[in-house]
Amino acid sequence: MDIEAVTRGDIVVMRVNEDRIDSASAIRFRDRVSALTPPQAKRLILDLERVGFIDSSGLGAIVGVMKTNAAQRRLELARPTQAVLGVMRLTKLDTVIPIHDRLPV
Repeated sequence: MDIEAVTRGDIVVMRVNEDRIDSASAIRFRDRVSALTPPQAKRLILDLERVGFIDSSGLGAIVGVMKTNAAQRRLELARPTQAVLGVMRLTKLDTVIPIHDRLPV
């Protein structure tokens, strides 16, 4: 799973450089995000600009990341494509996780 992480103080931005987060990649996605998250981070921002498709396994992986990090840091999503944003809205995930149309940092 190709994910780049940039840490700025207590904020980590992870750019997902994949077209899809689906059943074939969801576990690798979750594991890679966990491996790249520094312990001092207070905000974890997933940049989804390049992700054009997400299925229920991908949504489950994002929710898993949120739950794993809930006590230590806040999960946010940034720059989702229209297709991904549509799925987020359809499943009401946009009411649980903040979604930004641009990178907030």
